Amino acid sequence: MKPSGHIDKVMHRNGGEEVLKHRLRLKTTIMVVKQLALQGSSFRGHDESDDSLNPGNVLAWIGFAAKLNDQINSVVLRNAPGNAKYTSPSIQKEILGIISDRVRCKIREEIGDSCFSILVDEAVDEAGREQMSIILRYVSSSGIVTEQLFCSQECS
Repeated sequence: MKPSGHIDKVMHRNGGEEVLKHRLRLKTTIMVVKQLALQGSSFRGHDESDDSLNPGNVLAWIGFAAKLNDQINSVVLRNAPGNAKYTSPSIQKEILGIISDRVRCKIREEIGDSCFSILVDEAVDEAGREQMSIILRYVSSSGIVTEQLFCSQECS
């Protein structure tokens, strides 16, 4: 057996390429989810199958990124392994959860030891569920009165 063909070396060499592909795939999904969240856009469509004409915003924007960049195109959607597409609703929710945790940490950092007030509002959404929103009001380090949505929770 050739030394370069030893299974450990082959796995290490191929494993590094796979890790880079997974990172690019995940990074693309994160950027799309982040942008959709900033715009307040919906994420999922009614039919997210490969041949759907309107698969939802996440899949549509990942497809758009793939059209603009051959490197992304080579690792996302149809070119991704079925078990690692990183586009499922649970992955999208997990990414959103991580982003919201980071935003909350930034708000806490900005408030620091300063005084703040908590505003709580409750409303019924279109589906008839009660939603409670918690807003923090504080004076930022630059002296501007700021209100930030801290969390929104369904009430039972």
